[in-house]
Amino acid sequence: MSIIAALPITFILPDLVSHCNFKLRMNRHHKQATAESKRWLFRGDNLNQKSRKAIHGLKAGQLTSMCYPDAGHPQLRVCCDFMNYLFHLDNLSDDMDKAGTKNIANVVLNSLHHPYNYYSSARLNKMTKDFYRRMLPTASRGTSRRFIETMDLFFQAVHVQATDRAQGVVPDLESYISLRRDTSGCKPCWALIEYANNLDIPDEVMEHPIIQSLGEAANDLVTWSNDIFSYNVEQSKGDTHNMISVVMHEECLDIQCAVDFVGELCKQSIDRFNENRGLIPSWGSKIDRDVAIYVGGLAAWIVGSLHWSFDTTRYFQNSGREVKRTRVVSLFPRSK
Repeated sequence: MSIIAALPITFILPDLVSHCNFKLRMNRHHKQATAESKRWLFRGDNLNQKSRKAIHGLKAGQLTSMCYPDAGHPQLRVCCDFMNYLFHLDNLSDDMDKAGTKNIANVVLNSLHHPYNYYSSARLNKMTKDFYRRMLPTASRGTSRRFIETMDLFFQAVHVQATDRAQGVVPDLESYISLRRDTSGCKPCWALIEYANNLDIPDEVMEHPIIQSLGEAANDLVTWSNDIFSYNVEQSKGDTHNMISVVMHEECLDIQCAVDFVGELCKQSIDRFNENRGLIPSWGSKIDRDVAIYVGGLAAWIVGSLHWSFDTTRYFQNSGREVKRTRVVSLFPRSK
């Protein structure tokens, strides 16, 4: 008589919200910028009712307003547009092969490098140039360069992800972490912290190991916690580009043990951020003030993304508030 272990029907989320003691704030322009940005996204697009409902439920404007709480209205509006745009790119790349992601990358990167004289029939060309032209007048030269460079890294990583998906490859954990730091799209969002707060921080400061480590710790928390929160939806679609799936495969763990493993890494990333925050050197009062604002922006992203994950319908449908309270997730059935 053989005994077959029953598959789990639920798993418990780690308590990351309690582990994060950063203050949650909301930009005072959030309602206006959110409404304007959704109208911008809908303009000229043939989205059906289901897609529009998903965008309303996404609450990208809320995420942006919590992550850039001190931005003025024009800057917040650009950041909201980019956030809606980034989720749009993420949805497109999920459904595209290598050739498709390469075509999208060509359009977007050409639009960023040549915002006034590159033309394509693709709607992404118009969208990219529209928000980037509004960003350019007040963004520092270093901010603009970092934004474009990190968007390039994003597309390179998405191309690798599409290749892995096509070949059914589950990467090892080390390779996945390296790739995920770019597929997350966090790095261009870090450049937008500079833009949103009108910062002009010298390159040698932004490239300092401590500043880089702070950005990496914030990226890891936002990205790895997102993998935990999105795992249920992704496993139902058979998508293995998720840290939970990678850890289950590499360490031969069940779902709960893998979630606990990744949850512990998330808590360590918050601890790493706090530790590095106390090691920031001084570059003089003006630069120190700007660096403190930038690092505060990274902290806002950490706490904002954690709380938003339960408010959006993207991961827990309409049960986010209940999941946040109980931390119990009921597994969706695998789609046929």
